[in-house]
Amino acid sequence: MSRIHDRALAVPPTASTPPAAGRSLGIDVAARIEEIDLAAMDRARLARVREQLVRFGYGSALLSDPLNIRYAIGVRNMQIWTMHAPGRYVFIPVEGPVVLFEFAASMHLAEAATVVDDVRPSVSPFYFLAGPRRAEKSEDWARDVIDLGLRYGGKEQRMAVDRCEPWNAAHLIAAGFSLFDAQEPLELARMIKTPEELKCLQLSVDVADLAVNRMRATLTAGMTENELWAVLHETNIAHDGEWIECRLLCSGPRTNPWFQESGNRVIEAGDMVAFDTDMVGPMGYLADISRAFVCPGKRPTGEQRRLYDIALDQVMTNVALIEPGMSFEEFGAKCWPVPDQFVPNRYMMMIHGAGLVDEAPIVAYAADFEESGYSGTFEEGMVVCVESFIGEVGGKEGVKLEEQVLVTAGGAKTLSSAPLVDALSID
Repeated sequence: MSRIHDRALAVPPTASTPPAAGRSLGIDVAARIEEIDLAAMDRARLARVREQLVRFGYGSALLSDPLNIRYAIGVRNMQIWTMHAPGRYVFIPVEGPVVLFEFAASMHLAEAATVVDDVRPSVSPFYFLAGPRRAEKSEDWARDVIDLGLRYGGKEQRMAVDRCEPWNAAHLIAAGFSLFDAQEPLELARMIKTPEELKCLQLSVDVADLAVNRMRATLTAGMTENELWAVLHETNIAHDGEWIECRLLCSGPRTNPWFQESGNRVIEAGDMVAFDTDMVGPMGYLADISRAFVCPGKRPTGEQRRLYDIALDQVMTNVALIEPGMSFEEFGAKCWPVPDQFVPNRYMMMIHGAGLVDEAPIVAYAADFEESGYSGTFEEGMVVCVESFIGEVGGKEGVKLEEQVLVTAGGAKTLSSAPLVDALSID
């Protein structure tokens, strides 16, 4: 018997009338943000970064990854563009001033920053900005960084860097600095969420839940995958969200195997429609949940119910297992066993962390542990996503489900209210 009772397979709500100009789509984001002590969050995050630098014996960090900059000092600027066009960076000593190097035309964006001591114009040797003057600009870039490192980086000059072009790194090495990977201490700093971060994460998930419900209400035969996917984007941006990491929505035969991106395929009645939000919402925090619906117009088939039940069982079983103090190896030994016929197409991992985006830790399947797993322990304050994809090789369709949870003293607390058990739609 299906675990998804017929009473749960109710007719989805009718798509609501678009809101009039100025009306909220459902959440008063401004009021929710007012409840978050952003200055306290900035101080706590910077303190966690410095704590990890001390732990690893580093005197300073030089961060260029826009997500690391956002976490460490709370200042955002053209996040997506600077992921591929580096030009802003921040120097953070264990003791001493935090110095942000910002695009000269946008230095004013840091005026409200509570943990930045100095803002200076940045120099970028990136070809788009420097052209053939790369070598000259690299020397200019290094001058201020070297001066700050020598003054505040500690006697041993051990500096953690995340992204640093080889020609820039050569200047630092020539000046006597030993360079180390900043991503490890930054990921560890970001792993345990502060109370204010948890408010941001819950707000983002609440926005995603609203989007999921609107997508379910909007889904009709004859619309394209992209048209449905746009509902998520609209809801996110209307609620002060920032971007979508991927575009993972597909329908019918495109649901198996997973990782096919949304396109212009027309969704048909009775199609399975699956998606992964990967939504960077308000305050830059991630809402990462996955849901699957059957497009109204035909009842779910027995095979669709079977696949859905199996995916649901994996997610709910693994969520219930999580508790603080449990090692990743122990979790791997106790987790829901993937049936053999679904192993080739299964999701690449069981669990991953969530914060500003997908973050550490990764919890690998026991079968994959030797190749890609690593040791760790679930801790209170972690936010993680529990994954499932169920689809057979050559199967007509597949089901993708994912739940985002907070690790508490009493186990895993689900952050999303978008239905899993009541998710399949019929007319």
